[in-house]
Amino acid sequence: MRECRLTVLPSESAASLTTAPDSKKSRASTKHSGLLAHRMSEMAGRGATVEALESLYRAELPRFVRAAAAISGDEGAGRDAVQEAFVQAVRKRASFKFEAPLEAWVWRIVINESLALRRRRASELDWESESASTPSANHTPEQDATVRAWVASLPERQRLAVFLRYFADLDYRSIATALDVEVGTVSATLAAAHATLRHSYEEAVR
Repeated sequence: MRECRLTVLPSESAASLTTAPDSKKSRASTKHSGLLAHRMSEMAGRGATVEALESLYRAELPRFVRAAAAISGDEGAGRDAVQEAFVQAVRKRASFKFEAPLEAWVWRIVINESLALRRRRASELDWESESASTPSANHTPEQDATVRAWVASLPERQRLAVFLRYFADLDYRSIATALDVEVGTVSATLAAAHATLRHSYEEAVR
C-alpha cells in the first residue's frame, strides 16, 4: 500500500496565497487615492474662476471703491481703479494659487492699480489740493481736507494700512496678505501711523 504524503506549504507561501487579493485591493486603493490627489492638485492649480470673481465683485464693490477712492484721491478714479483691477484679476485668474483667500489676492491688485492711477494723476493734479476739494458728510470741508492731508503725508505703507483698516474695514491678517507683509508688521505700521496722526492733531490744536 502506497504511503500518502501531505505536502505542507511554508507559512510564508500560505500567507501570500491568503493575502494576495487584499494586497491587490490595497494597491488599487492607493493608486486611486494618488490619482484623486493629483486631479485635485491640478484643479487647484487652475486658479480662480470667473464666477468667484463676479460674486466677490457684487458683494464687496462698495468697500473696494471706498478704499480705492481714498488711495487715488477721487471716487470716480477709485471706481475706475476697481474696474481695471477686476479686469486684470480675470485675465490673471490662472495665477491664483489658493495660498491666501481670493479676496486678499484681489485686494492686492486693487491697491496696485489705485497706486498706479494716483501716480498717473499726480502730474495733472496735486494730491493734497485734490483732497481739499473733496467734501465729507461728517466733517466740514476744511476739517476733512486737514485730516486727508495728514493721512496723505504718511509713508506709503502706513497710508495703505490706514486705508485698508478704516476705509475697507479689513482685519489685520487680510491687510497683511494684501500688502504682502507679516501680521506683526501691520500692527506696528498702524501703531506708527496712529502716533504720527496724533502728533499732527496735537500740533494743530495748540
